Amino acid sequence: MSLSIDDVKRIAKLARIRVTEEEAVGYQGQLNGIFGLIEEMQAVDTAGVQPMSHAQDLAQRLRPDAVTEPDRRAAFQAVAPQTENGLYLVPKVIE
Repeated sequence: MSLSIDDVKRIAKLARIRVTEEEAVGYQGQLNGIFGLIEEMQAVDTAGVQPMSHAQDLAQRLRPDAVTEPDRRAAFQAVAPQTENGLYLVPKVIE
């Protein structure tokens, strides 16, 4: 796929970016280079290659899923203006 100058200007207009004629020519070359790289990558036969989540074999260090904070619900609700059945009551703002 190759972009024309008009395509670059249209993309810039859609993105609300003002570009001069010289900038449009430069962007055209850069965008066409990107599209060329994408075409090269799509031409590679990847049949039989398993997808991977990362280029290197890394493991995510996960913390144990354990509660570390004390339950302070009663203390927080004690200072609330109104509560009922463990819920905060707020005034109706939409009629």
